[in-house]
Amino acid sequence: MKNKMTDLRNHLFATLEALQDPDKPMDIDRAKAIAEVGKVLVDSAKVEVMFINAMDGDVKSTGFIESERDVPPARTGIQ
Repeated sequence: MKNKMTDLRNHLFATLEALQDPDKPMDIDRAKAIAEVGKVLVDSAKVEVMFINAMDGDVKSTGFIESERDVPPARTGIQ
C-alpha cells in the first residue's frame, strides 16, 4: 500500500461529501472514526516534517511524505 497525504485529503473530503448527501448521509460514528484516523496520520506526518527539519532537509523521502511538493522548502531546506 502506497498512500500519500494527497490520498488522506481525498478520503477526508469524500467523508465531508458523504455527510452532506441528502439521500443517504454517512453515519456520524463512521465519520468520526475516519476523522480520528486522519488526525493520527496528520500527527505522524508532523513528526516526519520535524525529522526532515532535524536532518537539515537532507532527506529525499520518508516514505509517507514523498516530495518537496508535500513539504514546504522554506521549512526543510529541500530545494
